[in-house]
Amino acid sequence: MFNRIKGIFSGHTEEALHISTGAIEWEIFVPVRDPSFFIRTGEETELFTWLHHYEDGMRLYGFFTAAERQLFLDLQKVEGIGPRQAFKILQGIAPRTLATMLDNSDLASLQKIPGIGPKTAQKMMLALKGKLIGLEGEAAIGVPVSQGRFRDVARALVEMGFDRKDVERVVAQLGADLQENPESEKELFRKALLELSTGAGA
Repeated sequence: MFNRIKGIFSGHTEEALHISTGAIEWEIFVPVRDPSFFIRTGEETELFTWLHHYEDGMRLYGFFTAAERQLFLDLQKVEGIGPRQAFKILQGIAPRTLATMLDNSDLASLQKIPGIGPKTAQKMMLALKGKLIGLEGEAAIGVPVSQGRFRDVARALVEMGFDRKDVERVVAQLGADLQENPESEKELFRKALLELSTGAGA
């Protein structure tokens, strides 16, 4: 029914953005992972949308890219995941980071995402591994990460909700003696995730 809405970002609640299009202000539930996005009030914003019609009402979801919207729909193909849980998952992790975890069979990291337990992680792996497309070039929305070594690892951790300064410090410490290659990045991501999760890097 609604494919895309373009308007002025006029305000927000905890989970929804308010987008003004002429005389109408829309409430659209958008998985914003970086709070710094909210300073863009007054700017023009474009969202790809999906309308959920349920017994007691309707809820309009929005996404910054069509690929993120497709991932939201793909998540709902997993047994036990509905629109609200799919939304919560995307609030906690960027699409391309989630796709990488699935493709690498990284169950331990999947279970650290809000809303995902061991059983759900297994079901996601079975249903979605190798089947997510169009996410390779997904850009992070408003995630300010330095352009140093292992910047993709740092960006992925920031997108998961960790403090940017803590991430950059831990990545720099753990990556000091590593060569920049896919295997080192995978090892560094897991070690940094563990250290940030346990607070050992503080």
